Amino acid sequence: MLLHPNTGTCAVWEEQIVGFSRAGYRVIAFDRRGWGNSVPDPASGPQPGSIAGDLDALVDHLALDKLHLIGVAGGGFAALDYAAWRPERLRSLVVGASTGAIADKEIADFIERIAIPDIRKQSAHYRELSSSYRGANPEGTKRWIEIDEGARQPGAGFQPQLRTPNTFAKIATIPTPTLAIAADADLLAPPALMRLWARQMQNHEWAVIPDAGHAMAWERPGTFNDIVIDFLRRH
Repeated sequence: MLLHPNTGTCAVWEEQIVGFSRAGYRVIAFDRRGWGNSVPDPASGPQPGSIAGDLDALVDHLALDKLHLIGVAGGGFAALDYAAWRPERLRSLVVGASTGAIADKEIADFIERIAIPDIRKQSAHYRELSSSYRGANPEGTKRWIEIDEGARQPGAGFQPQLRTPNTFAKIATIPTPTLAIAADADLLAPPALMRLWARQMQNHEWAVIPDAGHAMAWERPGTFNDIVIDFLRRH
């Protein structure tokens, strides 16, 4: 099960859907509420709930047994939220290029120290795609921008709704085998930041993808897929 980042929809997973399917896995990805083709029904009134709740309903609807859950960037926020709530439904957990939306001051202080002034005023591809990728892959960069620009529906909040705030104490309860993957050119969730929350996990493994930015799975799909598939096969 794939949870997409804040910049994009399930369309960003095209290389993972192909790669994981070829490796023998059933692959499921969905647009979270307010993104892509996930459109609310105005007649149903307010839209309470969380991404974890939506995922749980989808798992029930598809009558799934245990699953591998993969979330990158903002999708990692929701993946940790779900893993803390429904660990009995997971075989493994993979979180890549993500701050985890951890609310603890240690993470907030780190983010403040690395923040680039006014970067949020720039196009998202400047902060999420590495300079190596932008320079070498103009067509891939163009496609990434197209997906991001059409991702969110009017009024959709940028951050995913969580059941409860993610904290060190909360993620420390997760018993699921977890793989944390960092990208060494990530401006938003660099390896040193990810290590702060990953070391709180009961049972985690660690990997770093070289010469990749925040959009690691898009930039380096072959490397990302190989690392993840190796982990999945062991769990």
